[in-house]
Amino acid sequence: MTNSKPRILITGATRGIGRATAFALQDFAHLVLVGRDEKALEALVAELPSAEYVLADLADSQKIIDGMREARESGALGTGSGGLDGVVLSAGVLAGDTVENTKPSDWEFALHMNVTAQAVLTAQILPELREARGTIVFVNSGSGFTSKPGNAVYSATKFALRALSDALREEERGNGVRVVSLHPGRVATDMQRELRAYEGGEYVESDYMTPETIGEAVRYALTAPPEANIDVLSIRPR
Repeated sequence: MTNSKPRILITGATRGIGRATAFALQDFAHLVLVGRDEKALEALVAELPSAEYVLADLADSQKIIDGMREARESGALGTGSGGLDGVVLSAGVLAGDTVENTKPSDWEFALHMNVTAQAVLTAQILPELREARGTIVFVNSGSGFTSKPGNAVYSATKFALRALSDALREEERGNGVRVVSLHPGRVATDMQRELRAYEGGEYVESDYMTPETIGEAVRYALTAPPEANIDVLSIRPR
């Protein structure tokens, strides 16, 4: 990382893994939190020693582009002062049913939120990442490696996100930008509660990893020695 106080952008920072990551990084980084819920972002910024927020609705590609342009103009992306040292793309959705029962609109929404939005946002901030020779962490899933009955939609988006990260890694290697694909297993979050309800099973929090564990893994990926790239990091409940 290039600055004594690195600048790191986080999506999905107000909940789950994104929020835990913000607290895992708070002691050494200035955080740029991206989201659409201004009240939640304001509340989180107030809890952190060095943070600001950028409004951008990830459900709308044009709003992502507009939000990143405004962030650049305001200086939130660090242009002229070192660029962006890290990006953590943690926002995502759980969607779909069996292939037979999934509506086309559900496919389109999930693919947009879990893949297209990530690509659009990343493309907008590549100049700042190149300037800082920064690191991108895509928070993927164990479903980015395997697919099960009833999980085709979510797994398809996570396989696609892995493909995106693999391609981007090679595209940006010559620019000094590192790309990490982080694949957590089951984590005790609201999304996990939703998944267990869909599966018809009991949610037992102690069966899963904590969001804080994944936040520490993100920190490890961001702070790896500069000569190394952690291409893929897979973490499972013990």
